[in-house]
Amino acid sequence: MTHELANAMPASKMANRILISYLRQSVPMGVRGMTSLPETMNRIGNRDIVGHGYNGEPTYLDRADFPMPAIRFKPNTPDVMALREKEKGDWKKLSIEEKKTLYRASYRQTFSEFQAPTGDTRATFGLALIGVSFSIWVVYFLKTFAYPPLPITFDEEHRLAQLERMQILEANPITGLTSKK
Repeated sequence: MTHELANAMPASKMANRILISYLRQSVPMGVRGMTSLPETMNRIGNRDIVGHGYNGEPTYLDRADFPMPAIRFKPNTPDVMALREKEKGDWKKLSIEEKKTLYRASYRQTFSEFQAPTGDTRATFGLALIGVSFSIWVVYFLKTFAYPPLPITFDEEHRLAQLERMQILEANPITGLTSKK
């Protein structure tokens, strides 16, 4: 019985591999990894899929560690399509404004724009200072109204008497206070 199962296993594995390779060949390269093509196309509209993307899905993200998004930022308009045809020729014939328009059709922001500070640091720092001041007021309130007064042994006179007694008894003679005699 086990011999028959051992012989049947490689045949099923081989059938699985053939099926998977057939499915990989039947799906176009740009569509692999997407959940469903109609759903994806409804989500991105008529924007071009130009790469694999950060996580293999057709999404647009401005990231410094992965600078090439999977889709273009803006949808294809007749003006942009005319500029794309024009860019296939000599780039010296394109004006600066046309180059900027092409760039903004593909990307939302430049590197310096999306890496620039947004001012969130100041708000976070302000909230942290508010939290620290609130904590200080809570500690002050607790020391004043909630905690009982300190014992008498915390006076300067009692602490000096305790230190003198430790020296007389030679407490902790290896690494303590009495080792420094």
